[in-house]
Amino acid sequence: MENHSKLFHRISLTKQFLTIITSCLVAFLIFFFVILRTGINDTIETQMFNMLSENQKPIVNLMENEGNIDEEFYGYLTKSTTQVDCLISNGVLHIFGGKEDKIGNVELYKYLIVESQQLSTKNSTQHGIVRINNMEYYYSMVYCPKTQLVVASFMDNTYPSSFRSILIDSTVYMIILAFVLVFMVILVWVFSIIQPLSQIKDYIKQINLGKEVELNINREDEIGQVAHAIVGMKDELMKQEKAKEEMIHNISHDLKTPIATIKSYGESIKDGIYPYGDLESSVDVIIDNANRLEKKVYNLLYLNRIEYLLTSDSEGVVTNMKEVVEEVVLNSAVIRPEIEVITDVEEVFFDGLLEAWRVCIENIMDNAFRYAKSYIKIEVREDDLKILNDGPKMSEQRIQTLFHPFEKGEKGKFGLGLSIVSKVTKTNNYIVEGYNTEDGVCFRIYRKPVVEEKKKNNSSWMKNKKEN
Repeated sequence: MENHSKLFHRISLTKQFLTIITSCLVAFLIFFFVILRTGINDTIETQMFNMLSENQKPIVNLMENEGNIDEEFYGYLTKSTTQVDCLISNGVLHIFGGKEDKIGNVELYKYLIVESQQLSTKNSTQHGIVRINNMEYYYSMVYCPKTQLVVASFMDNTYPSSFRSILIDSTVYMIILAFVLVFMVILVWVFSIIQPLSQIKDYIKQINLGKEVELNINREDEIGQVAHAIVGMKDELMKQEKAKEEMIHNISHDLKTPIATIKSYGESIKDGIYPYGDLESSVDVIIDNANRLEKKVYNLLYLNRIEYLLTSDSEGVVTNMKEVVEEVVLNSAVIRPEIEVITDVEEVFFDGLLEAWRVCIENIMDNAFRYAKSYIKIEVREDDLKILNDGPKMSEQRIQTLFHPFEKGEKGKFGLGLSIVSKVTKTNNYIVEGYNTEDGVCFRIYRKPVVEEKKKNNSSWMKNKKEN
């Protein structure tokens, strides 16, 4: 079964559709010839016996009430054009109304006479089908105790056969019509799916070839959503690719500058020349540029391997954020001594590795020191950490792309620090965001409380229920 399923999904949607239609057609034929025909035959038999019985009722009622057999009685026996009515008395069959030409079979008379002898007060009715001389006959017999006569009615299969043909034809026509209508609806629906899927496939193919193409699918269903998502993904990838190329260019320039400085200062010192006045000052310049170079390379390597480290090592690990913040503040205080660092920190624990959170806080603090005017404030509560500064406010566009890995900052510099922050927080199931405050800018790392999540889910559920 699994192999058949895999084989089915390997073929195109058109072939899948034709396979389904063929299977439905075969199932319909089996249903019609095996199940439906049997049901039709049972229905016809029931209908014929009911018709025979209904035509017998006035005869039986007249015999029970009057008891006399006269011309009026004969009229009841001769009014049907589809059946023959007769009386059986003491083993003798009496046919009325000149209908002997409708019988023409002595074997049938004998069969009815024999069957009538089995009727009594306790078993007053009997009906069935008998085949005599390659002809089927439907019969019904009723015993009348008052007259001790048996009313027998029968018909050959001429009328049932015509009734069966009409019933089968009408049923077949209705089923075929319904099948054709359903087939047409499914056909239109399937091709409405195949056509946009082909558009999406061609669009992706052209994108892979590096061509500028557009995808126009005006649908609001899942296919439309997929198309919009693909277009959005393509635009985002192109944007990131462009930013990445620009960043690589700028990173190359940033790396080139300290390398060139180190090289030129090293060559000058080797020749006995001290570009910065004396040996110690010139060596300090080399060390400073080496540190800058090391930091840039470290950030590149750390961004590349941080996701693996977080997912493989951080499960079940927690970090004391008070200790992390205090350590980072102590180490970064020398960056800009004139900036006041205010801390309001509780001893709380965040999920994740200490090293990852330390790098995360360091990167936010580096950003804060770069832009702060007079102070930086750090607040830490349960599942909530804020780092505020009184630097210039960010534009709305900058806020939207704040944590993208290849975005340029306000001062035209490329950095990976905030993208590392985003990776650390997301991997540990926290949310990070940046926004403007009255005094400047705030970076917040937090996790939504369970109660708040439940309220949000319940609100969404109620909203969907009302819309439906």
